[in-house]
Amino acid sequence: MAEKRDYYEVLGVPKNADDAALKKAYRQLAKKYHPDTNPGDQEAEAKFKEASEAYAVLSDPQKRQQYDQFGHAAFDGAGGAGGFDFNMNDMGDIFDIFGDFFGGGTRSRRTNNGPMKGANLRASVRVTFEEAVFGADKELDLSLKDECSKCHGTGAKPGTTPSTCPKCNGKGQVVYTQQSLFGTVRNVQSCPECNGTGKVVKEKCPDCYGTGYISSRKKIAVTVPAGIDDGQCIRIRGKGEPGINGGERGDLLVEVNVSRHPIFQRQDYNIFSTVPVSFATAALGGEIRVKTVDGEVAYDVKPGTQTDTKVRLKGKGVPSLRNKSVRGDHYITLVVQVPERLNEEQKEALRRFDDAMNGRHVPGKEEVKEGKKKKGLKDVADDIKDMFMKD
Repeated sequence: MAEKRDYYEVLGVPKNADDAALKKAYRQLAKKYHPDTNPGDQEAEAKFKEASEAYAVLSDPQKRQQYDQFGHAAFDGAGGAGGFDFNMNDMGDIFDIFGDFFGGGTRSRRTNNGPMKGANLRASVRVTFEEAVFGADKELDLSLKDECSKCHGTGAKPGTTPSTCPKCNGKGQVVYTQQSLFGTVRNVQSCPECNGTGKVVKEKCPDCYGTGYISSRKKIAVTVPAGIDDGQCIRIRGKGEPGINGGERGDLLVEVNVSRHPIFQRQDYNIFSTVPVSFATAALGGEIRVKTVDGEVAYDVKPGTQTDTKVRLKGKGVPSLRNKSVRGDHYITLVVQVPERLNEEQKEALRRFDDAMNGRHVPGKEEVKEGKKKKGLKDVADDIKDMFMKD
């Protein structure tokens, strides 16, 4: 099987193209390769389908975000619980829009009033930063529709049957014809009278009021995969709206909302944070404890470390959605804390340090009394470290 081309390349647009540019590019390709203008040309038909698939993804903000992050892998069906899959049925009305552009022939994704998949439902779940990193099991309380046990989904009062829809004559579709720049456009839509079923209910079921379904509250288990990011969706198959005319149920799309963390920030699979370092430790070096999503880790600060020094903790970031054993990194920024409140002893130590750094020496009181030997820079630095670290 040939490798899929990049969707932006297919439409001939840059990656920052807006909706208007996407639509314009797609219309031009659809007009050029539409099967009605290229009868029997399999290559043109393949290019039309390729352009339609590209437009279906890039014109949908959520799918476009997933594609920009994961490429074609976002829709290859290997997303597991994440369900980043692409279904040709999700292409909406693209084929309906262009199906009858050029010759008045009628095209539709659905034929008559056959089985149709139910609509997708949407919900959201909130998780903590750590739950998004390592995954979690959540539960949603939702109202879902099930087939009415009294009428068995027909919507008709027991003892009666639905009748053929007079508007579409049982086809479940109606055709609207209008003139456009491209000629006669015949737009096939679901019948508004029977909602595409081809039948209408005159005497409604007293339990479901003619809908054929009863709503009830249900607990839905949601497995949040490790590495999921804020705004991404989890697809739970078969938990959406019931199908029409025996069609399969739609899916439940659960958007994940990740709470902000007081310390960590995330960018793709990497984590960022700032870590305070005392003035003495930055100058003389020493071990500090750094908080990560895996707990605290030890890090040796090098002597003379400056503020805003960047440090990489390899493999301490967010797991990949594709392979949770592969993780990003944790980048910390060391911020040197300059003391604001000093006692006299600490101030004197800093003065001696400054004098030693500049080649000057001002002996302290005790040094004068006891006739101590002049201290060198290392001695003064050690005094300062002891002074500021003992608290």
